Amino acid sequence: MQTILITGGTGMVGQSLTNILLSKGYQVIVLTRQQKQSSRANFSFAQWDLNKGWIDPVAITAADYIIHLAGEGVADKRWTTSRKKAILDSRVNSSALLVKALKGNPHKVKAIVAASAIGWYGPDNEKSIATGFVETDPVDPSFLGDTCKQWEESMHPVKALGIRLVTIRIGIVFNKMGGALAEFMKPAKLGAAAILGDGKQIVSWIHQQDLNRLILFALEQEKMNGVYNAIAPDPVRNSILTKAIAQRYHTWAIPFHVPSLILKIMLGEMSVEVLKSANVSASKILAAGFSFDFASMDEALDDLLVSNWSARSNH
Repeated sequence: MQTILITGGTGMVGQSLTNILLSKGYQVIVLTRQQKQSSRANFSFAQWDLNKGWIDPVAITAADYIIHLAGEGVADKRWTTSRKKAILDSRVNSSALLVKALKGNPHKVKAIVAASAIGWYGPDNEKSIATGFVETDPVDPSFLGDTCKQWEESMHPVKALGIRLVTIRIGIVFNKMGGALAEFMKPAKLGAAAILGDGKQIVSWIHQQDLNRLILFALEQEKMNGVYNAIAPDPVRNSILTKAIAQRYHTWAIPFHVPSLILKIMLGEMSVEVLKSANVSASKILAAGFSFDFASMDEALDDLLVSNWSARSNH
């Protein structure tokens, strides 16, 4: 039985991923800051401390693979100076600690799948509108762009240790238990389709189940190396997405626009990302042989939301 060590395993993505890995027969160890116990078979916790620069060496020695998801939530709080520092440091410092632990302990780690985000890319341009942003496109000179750049580079030293590194730039994750979709659902349940700004911005998304499968695919496919976009091949405009969510609760859902100025007042600098259009391409991961269970927005929403049958028949 092979063992996978996960950082960020207690988050929304990590918890869902853990269930999939256990069902596939893997032993899973999740790194946590506080000591925890598990009653589940083949599942355990190990401690690490970013402030002290320490990881339980037993976890490193036991791991065949590492999935690195750790990082403060980008959309959890307003982007103050201290919050932006926490977002960056939580990613870069956790990577540095992993690298240090791998250099300082005997291990058998074959591959690492490290998270990044489509925040790497800037707002859409003529080329991206036509073909989508691809993995070789330059980084955007913004807070999130710079964060993604440093985040990705912080894991590069593992390549010198002979470890295969796959970096996945994750889009908006559709998971009804939390995240962006849960926020869209709040007004939708009341019959309102709250379109952000003009609603023309393109949203590049991925169903949680497909993200889990993509991460496992990246671990198991030895040919995979480098950077891949983790998004479904059906990016959609905010207005279309918002209306589709609302109509699955109420056929008479009323669309309305939340003005950009209001979003800027409410969210501050973070509003730039909410209003940004980013058409990201899935062509590279498709070429690698990965197939999506939920390739279209309608398939994903029908799976995740309690659908109104009359609304569904209109799609």
